[in-house]
Amino acid sequence: AGFINYNTEQNTTLIGQALDKIIHRGPDDEGVFSQPTFVMGMRRLSIIDIAHGKQPISNEDGAITVVFNGELYNHLELRAELQALGHIFKTESDTECLVHGYEAWGKDLPSKLRGMFAFSIHDATKQILFISRDQFGIKPLYYRTVGNTVVSFGSEIKSLLVDTSYIPTIHTQAVHAYLTFQYNPYPQTFFVDIYKL
Repeated sequence: AGFINYNTEQNTTLIGQALDKIIHRGPDDEGVFSQPTFVMGMRRLSIIDIAHGKQPISNEDGAITVVFNGELYNHLELRAELQALGHIFKTESDTECLVHGYEAWGKDLPSKLRGMFAFSIHDATKQILFISRDQFGIKPLYYRTVGNTVVSFGSEIKSLLVDTSYIPTIHTQAVHAYLTFQYNPYPQTFFVDIYKL
């Protein structure tokens, strides 16, 4: 989950509330990364490198930081390829492949990945947030906008609803589509201004 406030300092209590809403997604650990106008965090179910794979994970100079939900099936191949390019790994976690993979391939990173995943990468040098999910949508990722600007994201909508500046409003077209087709084919969710990636 994460919150972005482009004009004023971020209210960091929101991330704690958002992570509490998704504790069932990862009961083993919690991690938070914050900047003055940005905060992101995660709940972890420890599977790979249980002792050292704590998130968020950053590159050597701290300019690239990731939080990640899922598993990369090809992380050993990616690690070998990235090490051949000169990247130095601090953990055995598949998560660290995302940091160095973003450094090497930028926004083309998802095309190199095999697995089920949703992640967010904060690039302090370029001042951008990059979010992605697996091509089949196994791991969910939702985001909320104000105008054309993304202001929050999370693995579950309930994490986004902790922001009391948002008044939940039903998106009737999405509900109608669900009742008609038994699924929602639109990127819009049942809530106005909340979308599925």
